[in-house]
Amino acid sequence: MTAYVIFIRDETVDQDEMQVYSEKASAARGDHPMTPLAFYGAAEALEGPGTEGVVLLKFPDMEAAKAWYYSPAYQEAKQHRLKGAKYRVVLTDGIA
Repeated sequence: MTAYVIFIRDETVDQDEMQVYSEKASAARGDHPMTPLAFYGAAEALEGPGTEGVVLLKFPDMEAAKAWYYSPAYQEAKQHRLKGAKYRVVLTDGIA
């Protein structure tokens, strides 16, 4: 079943760390089967607090999403994201 990883950026605290994260996260994609569906485009909060940006990634299934997220390359990139901004990250099943 299709799975999605949703990144919701609430606040940037260090733009230099976010630049490093961006470079390392791009490289961490490797051969992982992901499709970006949304990437920091216009976002409007209809309920709850607003956001600085949203990324929506599609994977063939939960296992593929976890394989990417927990890969050594992404885990290295993630350390810069944690220093650079406050995010909420969600993994969810699709319906098809």
